[in-house]
Amino acid sequence: MCEPTGFNIEDLISVTPLKEGGDMLEPRVEQLMGKLRKLQQGKRSLEEEMKEIKSVRDFMQKELTSLQTETYKLEGIHKEKEELCRKLQFQCEESEQDAVRQLKQNKKSEELLEQYRCEIQEFKLKHRKQRMKFENQLHQLIEQHKNLHSVFAPERLPDEIESAENTKSQLLAAEQMKLAQLYCLNEELEKMEKQRQPAKTAAETQE
Repeated sequence: MCEPTGFNIEDLISVTPLKEGGDMLEPRVEQLMGKLRKLQQGKRSLEEEMKEIKSVRDFMQKELTSLQTETYKLEGIHKEKEELCRKLQFQCEESEQDAVRQLKQNKKSEELLEQYRCEIQEFKLKHRKQRMKFENQLHQLIEQHKNLHSVFAPERLPDEIESAENTKSQLLAAEQMKLAQLYCLNEELEKMEKQRQPAKTAAETQE
């Protein structure tokens, strides 16, 4: 920045010293012209300085406007970042809650899986016991079948049939004997009933 040339307004009105007569002398033209040139030069210097100051002011104003615009942008970005941060924090909290729920669900699923494994193991043991029981029963039936086959072999069938016929005849004979005995007993009972009937009538008459 240029500094103004050194002069003041008093230089313009200053006069030469008084002479012996006491009359004030007019300032010389050269002196006035020099001071005028100095004044014009100072004016130009002031104008240049004002231009420079204005240029600096405009530049600073532009810088200020640019900084304000950048500040608004940064504030907008900051607000967006804060909003994004809140959203991310909310999502993070939801993710943590989901993770906790998932852990609980996994734990419950593991417990159910363990329970199912125990039930399957018990079912397998029960099925094994039933299979062993069935195998034992099947083995017993096979043995019984073998025994029956040995008893009712085809070569023994005539003897078995004859034995059965004999047994049947004996049973029929015994049955006929029992029927005859029952018939005799029935007749005896009827006779005894007939004999008791007159005695009973006589007793009723006496009463």
